[in-house]
Amino acid sequence: MVDEKKQRERMGDTGLDIEEELLGEAAFTVTEGTERLNRTSVELIVTGLFGGIDIGLGILAMILVKQATDSDILAGMAFGVGLLALKMAHSELFTEEFLLPINAIVAGQGTWVQLLRLWSVTLVCNLAGGLVFAWLTVLALPDYHGTIIDTANGYLDTGSVGTTIGLALLAGATITLSTRMQQGTSNDVVVALLCMISGFLVIGFGMLHGALNAMIIFGAMLAGADITVLDFLGWFVVVIPLNMLGGLAIITLPRLLRTRRILSAVRRGDLSLEDLEEEAS
Repeated sequence: MVDEKKQRERMGDTGLDIEEELLGEAAFTVTEGTERLNRTSVELIVTGLFGGIDIGLGILAMILVKQATDSDILAGMAFGVGLLALKMAHSELFTEEFLLPINAIVAGQGTWVQLLRLWSVTLVCNLAGGLVFAWLTVLALPDYHGTIIDTANGYLDTGSVGTTIGLALLAGATITLSTRMQQGTSNDVVVALLCMISGFLVIGFGMLHGALNAMIIFGAMLAGADITVLDFLGWFVVVIPLNMLGGLAIITLPRLLRTRRILSAVRRGDLSLEDLEEEAS
C-alpha cells in the first residue's frame, strides 16, 4: 500500500484527489470500460444476447412466484436470480454499465463512436435474446399466460404520464447503481443480496425498464394479448431514453465528477493508466 506522502510525490503538481477509494474507482472503471469499448463484434453480440437470455431466468422465477403468491415484492426478490445470473455469467444488460465506458472515454481510452456501438448492439441483442427466451417460456408454460399478460399490461398502462416518466427514470438509476455496488465487493453473498434487493425494488414498484419489461411484453404478445407491435414501439421509444437519463444523470454523472481530475490527468498524459492501477493496488 502506497502512503499518502508517496502518492503526492508521485503525482507531483497535478492537483489530483488522492484518496485510495477514488484511485481504486478510477483505475477499475477505466480499465473495465476500455475492455468493453474494445470488444470484438462477436464478443459484443454474444454478451448482449446472453444478457437477454440470462435475465430470462429471473423472469421465470418472477412469474412463478407472482402466480403462486400474488405478491409483487416476493416476485421481485425471485427476479433477483436473473440479475445474479447476469453477474455470474459476465453478460451485459442495457443501462447496467453506463459508468465504465464513459469514464474510459473521459480518460482518453475510447471514443464516442465506440460507446454508441456498445450501447446499440447491447440493446438490440438484449431484445433478441429476450424474445427467444419469451417464446420458449410461452411455449412451455401455458398455465402462466394470464400472469404474463396481466404483468405486461401493467407496464404498458401505468395510469399517467408522470408515473411513466418517474418509473422509467428510477429503473435506469436503480439498475445502474445496483451494478456499481456489486463492483465494489468480491463477496458472492453480498452480490447475491444486492441482486435480491434490486429485484424486489424494480419489480415490486413496477419500474419500467425497456430491456427487462420487453421480455414480458414479448411473452404477452406471443400468448395472445391484445398488444400490437406499434403499442410496444410507442412504449419503448419513451422508456428507453428515460432509462438512459436515469442511469446517466442520477448515477453516472455525479460519480464522474468525483473522479474527473484523475481521469483528465490520464487523458493529458500526466498520469499513465499503469501508474493509476499501481497507486490503487
